[in-house]
Amino acid sequence: MTLLELVDITASYGRIQVLESVSLAVPEGGAVGILGANGAGKTTTLRAISGTVRSTGTLRFDGKDLRGLRPDQVASLGIAHVPEGRGTLSDLTVRENLRIGAYKRKDRKAIQTDVDYCLDLFPQLQDRIRSNGSALSGGEQQMLAIARAIMARPRLLLLDEASLGLAPSTARAVYAAIRRLRTESGIAMLVVEQNANLAFTLVDTATVLETGRSVLTGSAAELKGMDEIRRAYLGG
Repeated sequence: MTLLELVDITASYGRIQVLESVSLAVPEGGAVGILGANGAGKTTTLRAISGTVRSTGTLRFDGKDLRGLRPDQVASLGIAHVPEGRGTLSDLTVRENLRIGAYKRKDRKAIQTDVDYCLDLFPQLQDRIRSNGSALSGGEQQMLAIARAIMARPRLLLLDEASLGLAPSTARAVYAAIRRLRTESGIAMLVVEQNANLAFTLVDTATVLETGRSVLTGSAAELKGMDEIRRAYLGG
């Protein structure tokens, strides 16, 4: 079953068109990657879904039209966006950040269960539970941003450059946690990632964007085997 569907999505910032006819689909419980060079439109695609940039075309989540909805309305449908740059609430503690993620929920016992799950998923956060976001390392801030999104119990997680700026060992740890999350929760994921080697450990399929257009879609195995993909994204 298709959970998220984009067909011929076009988006602009003022007079500058960034996306032109982008199409992709994310199945229920699936994981899809978006690859492309800087400026290809990867982040804008996620913003079009989450309602932070206006778009034209077909944009549906669980059969519902997302176009014209405010970001809070999109989130209320079950879409959580972890943007590039993390967005940690620096003046709040780790625990407070997690609880902010569940601010629309009323199930207090389940909220605490999910806090415990996030701390098990990212053990480094347990050690920093009383620390303010501003005191965390870059890797810890990324873990907290993902954990806070999980607290909303989304059906779809939009991940924008989860490994950006992280040491290789930390990036691998973050992706190991995301893979575990996918297995255990069944949350669908749309993943923008510069490090294609990491992305291919998580996603089933991927779409390649060039100058705002979808130019190639295939399974992770198929794309990894293509010479042009290896040269552009895999260091081969």
